[in-house]
Amino acid sequence: MRYLAPLLALLPQPLGAEVLFRPADPLPVPHIYSGEWEHFVGGGVAILDCNGSGRPDLFVAGGAGPAALLINRTAAPGDPLRFEPAEIAPITGVTGAYPLDIDGDGHLDLAVLRVGPNLLLRGNGDCRFEDASDAWGFHRGDAWSTAFSATWEQGRAWPTLAIGNYVDRRAPDGPFGACDVNELHRPSGKGFAPPQILSPGYCALSMLISDWQRNGRPQLRISNDRHYYIRGGYEEMWRLEPLEPRGSDDGWPLISLWGMGIASRDITGNGFPDVMLTSMGDQLLQFNDGTHYVNAPYEQGSAAQRPWFGDDGRPSTGWHAEFGDVNNDGLADLFIAKGNVDQMPSNAMKDPNNLLIQEGDGRFAERADTAGVASLARARGAGLADLDGDGRLDLVVVNRRAPLEIWQNVSSGTGNWVAVTPRMEGPNRNAVGAWVELRTAGRTQVQEVTVGGGHGSGQAGPLHFGLGDHDNAELRVLWPDGRLTDWHVVPVNQSLQIAPD
Repeated sequence: MRYLAPLLALLPQPLGAEVLFRPADPLPVPHIYSGEWEHFVGGGVAILDCNGSGRPDLFVAGGAGPAALLINRTAAPGDPLRFEPAEIAPITGVTGAYPLDIDGDGHLDLAVLRVGPNLLLRGNGDCRFEDASDAWGFHRGDAWSTAFSATWEQGRAWPTLAIGNYVDRRAPDGPFGACDVNELHRPSGKGFAPPQILSPGYCALSMLISDWQRNGRPQLRISNDRHYYIRGGYEEMWRLEPLEPRGSDDGWPLISLWGMGIASRDITGNGFPDVMLTSMGDQLLQFNDGTHYVNAPYEQGSAAQRPWFGDDGRPSTGWHAEFGDVNNDGLADLFIAKGNVDQMPSNAMKDPNNLLIQEGDGRFAERADTAGVASLARARGAGLADLDGDGRLDLVVVNRRAPLEIWQNVSSGTGNWVAVTPRMEGPNRNAVGAWVELRTAGRTQVQEVTVGGGHGSGQAGPLHFGLGDHDNAELRVLWPDGRLTDWHVVPVNQSLQIAPD
């Protein structure tokens, strides 16, 4: 099957919405994700409001150097972005981090992936964190962890954590063919049971638990780096209950790619989340019809298989991918972090990031050049988030052996928007697994609350919806426990918290 994403031609386009970013004020000391072979991969950022200011803060992996916690000191919406480093105990070996409220106390915690023992850091609501790994019975391990996702399974008070491990550093004949196993940490009381091992592993670089079929049974997708599993591996899908991998005899086509990152968003308007898989060479966009995935055609403009400027015609290397409506026209755009692993001669050395703007016919067009985000650093993790509260998504990019980049969205003529934060009573306070639907004349946008995906990077914050020229919208939420709210009219150009009726 071959088709372009079906989008409504009647969707209004805002006037003069030229996408433009400017660099944020520099940090007092540049933050760099550093290290040798064990930090060729990783380099993520966790985006979270850790002090209740309404402005997202940043916890940034440092690799061989210490991780950094950057507090958002931006004065007001639209003012220049400003971040201030916080004093924290040094944590080295960090490859990535993901925010979630593990213990349900209303404060965001951090799952920190490392080369070495992983950590669960409990937040106290004032951007202070303490290591709660032992108190929560968390088995830290001592692997090279590079992927993470989480969900709340029905009837459980604590989350289920999935951790993906890369190459087994201790394998005497490694690294090729020495992929490590992965782990599933399920809750036990007020903490975690010993991990269940997901084997064989194929060198995971990203994971995402999503109810991609919208049948109430989330599944774990794992994207793997075939550079190290060499043969026999593939992109995985695991059922959680019972815990078992899907295969070709279970309707899961086995495909292999140099999997780096996962991004998920309904971009076709059918209510099911489509998926973007980054890789070396072609980036793979797959449309989801609720029963299976279909590869997008080349004409979609999402393959991003070569650098879009310069004379280096070798394949690109994609890492973090993320959907977000950067011009608020009602169409999800796509950012892809790019960069050579190190000095890999088969791939482009000068490999700029992609900012693919979705157009009215569903195709994507490159705008990183005119938008001002044409960095040639070796990018790894990233995030799109409204850092100053002005309704426009800003951009954070973590680079290997180069300073962290923060870009402020200063696009003029952008459309209206709504930012939605679902909140629940009980353990799953951030409503992980909820579906938020926003309806305007002729179209409904859908987003799922998930933890994971990307490359070493995650965020806990509002779901951002662009509305184009629409000045009114209706919203409803399908909550993780199955409750469905009625449609409610919501104000535009505001950030809203939504609770069950």
